[in-house]
Amino acid sequence: MVCGGEHRHWHRVRFHRRFPLQAALLVLTIAIFAMLLDLAFPLPLPRATDAGAVVLSREARPLRAFADRGGIWRYPVTADQVSPLYLEALLTYEDRWFWRHRGVNPFALARAGAQWLRHGRVVSGGSTLTMQVARILDMPAERRHTRSPWSKLKQLARAVQLEVHLDKREILALYLNRAPFGGTVEGIEAASWAYLGKPAARLSHAEAALLAVLPQLPSRLRPDREPERARVARDKVLARMQALGVWSEAEVRDARIEPVVARSLQPPQHASLLAQRLRSLEPASPRIESTIDLDLQRTLEDRVSAYFSDLPERTSAAVLVVDNASLEARAYVGSVEFADKARLGHVDMVKAWRSPGSTLKPFLYGLALDDGLIHSESLLVDAPQAFGDYRPGNFDMAFNGPIGAAEALRLSLNVPAVDLLDRVGPARFAARLANAGMVLKWPNGAQPNLAMILGGTGARLEDLVGAYTALNREGVAGRVRYRPGDPRIDRRLLSPGAAWIIRETLEANPRPGSVADTFDPGGRPRVAWKTGTSYGFRDAWALGTTRRYTVGVWVGRPDGTPLPGQYGAVTALPLLFQIIDSLPMPTSDAAPRPPPPGVAQIEICWPLGLPPDPEAPQLCRRRMKAWTLDGVVPPTFAERDARLWSAGRQRFDIDAHTGLRLSADCTQPHERRSTEIARWPALASPWLSQEARMAARLPALAPDCAADGRDATEELRIEGINDRATLARASNSTAPLRISVRAIGSEARIRWLLDGRLIGETQGAGNFLHDFGEAGSHTLTALAESGAWSRVQFRVLR
Repeated sequence: MVCGGEHRHWHRVRFHRRFPLQAALLVLTIAIFAMLLDLAFPLPLPRATDAGAVVLSREARPLRAFADRGGIWRYPVTADQVSPLYLEALLTYEDRWFWRHRGVNPFALARAGAQWLRHGRVVSGGSTLTMQVARILDMPAERRHTRSPWSKLKQLARAVQLEVHLDKREILALYLNRAPFGGTVEGIEAASWAYLGKPAARLSHAEAALLAVLPQLPSRLRPDREPERARVARDKVLARMQALGVWSEAEVRDARIEPVVARSLQPPQHASLLAQRLRSLEPASPRIESTIDLDLQRTLEDRVSAYFSDLPERTSAAVLVVDNASLEARAYVGSVEFADKARLGHVDMVKAWRSPGSTLKPFLYGLALDDGLIHSESLLVDAPQAFGDYRPGNFDMAFNGPIGAAEALRLSLNVPAVDLLDRVGPARFAARLANAGMVLKWPNGAQPNLAMILGGTGARLEDLVGAYTALNREGVAGRVRYRPGDPRIDRRLLSPGAAWIIRETLEANPRPGSVADTFDPGGRPRVAWKTGTSYGFRDAWALGTTRRYTVGVWVGRPDGTPLPGQYGAVTALPLLFQIIDSLPMPTSDAAPRPPPPGVAQIEICWPLGLPPDPEAPQLCRRRMKAWTLDGVVPPTFAERDARLWSAGRQRFDIDAHTGLRLSADCTQPHERRSTEIARWPALASPWLSQEARMAARLPALAPDCAADGRDATEELRIEGINDRATLARASNSTAPLRISVRAIGSEARIRWLLDGRLIGETQGAGNFLHDFGEAGSHTLTALAESGAWSRVQFRVLR
């Protein structure tokens, strides 16, 4: 008996000694098995490359959402970016023990099982928030609400796996960004914007309760389709919050009063082309920040769509608004309608290369100011001229004759601009623009040439806007920034003084439709504006800059086909001013600004372009105020043609008694007196008054004096129409009145102008045929390249 008892005791001792080892082996086996399962079935955590993306405005509001591969769009957030009310409602209603359990709540599972056995149906779920995340990650959206035993076991295993690999905040973030909310929307922030039009950080009690319960049955509880069902579910959450003492009775009572109102479920689609552009720069980023002001963007998209609704098919437009201080884009409209195939709405015209028309002219005039070639009222000549083989004309083929630099810029005259570019140098002008960030595009093999100032090159709207900011940034241009982190790139384009003079010149240009000395509402910002139209009506431009903003507008067809009759001043400019007047600007922006150091206003005289000489008042034929830079007062340009008399002071001797001109070689004695006149440029003569021409004419040479070479070498005479003639077509003819004319007296190229408009050219005394069908009084002018000219006036009967 003793031996048996000792034997049993020995076995008990051996058992107690072996049990810890067996338990350890069991735990190790389970751990190894769990590790093998974990390796065999890794967590299906979402990858950044599989996720969609959202492009945000500067206020962190969604501009455009890009769906993931499954067509789902999200707005990534963290728990800190979500309203505490929502987190309270979510955790209280779905999983009060979330921060304590390890993925599975056995008490909740036991309670759910008992209720199922008692009632034969599911009364309350036993799933934790971690299990719901496991279900979201492990199942496609259409199978997430299956309740089979196998699916529950998988959720349990995945929940434990999640708790092992992730902390609680990471698991919560997965739910916040992946929970289904109906349609193609997942995540609390995307749902808040899609249904309520506001961030999840600003949810009310009622809204927090609604969005907390929505993922349970996202298709049946969608507030945009089933507002009554959604309200009942919301109120159930509110009742739970009150019963558990999380929210007060008063808070819940107020929340119940709030109606369930939701917007139609549509992903955001604003600044679509910019969003697409930024997405291509950050393809792996789920959250892309921009500088766009969403409210302004919406306003301009609606305005552009309405403004261009009546334009011909395939017409598009682009608008860019930039803050001068930061160079950040505030609005970006790349096309009239992003989804409009007929208008090629998918083509981003903000960054497209197009002919800039006349929009480069302000920079040319500014560079000429910096070079000391001109002041603001330098005398330029708007008349038919040839620059080698290049013969530019104005947009309307009319000419103005002598004109000041400022007015030539405001009227966007072509011949003075080409003349100025010829003196500055096309290659130097292009290099100066490129150095400031305004890179131009040239056809293969082409080089900078005189045609560039009239649009014979390629430019982009965003580069033009960046350059125009220089007029309100003391001559410093910049690259437009679309993201807060984009580098700040500033390049000097003009001196502060030249930028101020050009801005002052363009601001003096009246708005379309305004009349001088009439009522104008005060407080409107001062706008330095310029339009442009490319050859063949392919591009219409309007650029405008105020103290605070710079705005660019382009209109045309992306495929490059002409849009007859649509040009900058008619198509783009009205929209420009509508946009500028809608921008938030203080009334102080309407006040003029004093000139910077180096800029002074002085009195100058035409035709010399110099200050008046008190000793020779006869040289000042026209007085005006001019802005000068650094004390430089350049004279009027000399004639290019050496055969012409140069504009400038002409000193000579006259007979004190007869007033006849005397040369150095005269046979008779004369009482000589020295005098001088101011000559106008020869090509300006047809536009001068009779008095001005007479004052600038040399007196006749005395008969006894030898020629001094100062007399004009050519005199033109028009044959074919007599001066003051009255013309009528034959009584039995319906054809227009056709007349052949020619200019006698010059072998040079002759330009023919009818009422100031260029109508044709001939060489020397060649015949010129033209139909004079319009009834009324007309003036026909023949103007030779040498400056010689002749004019006849006639009348055509009806």
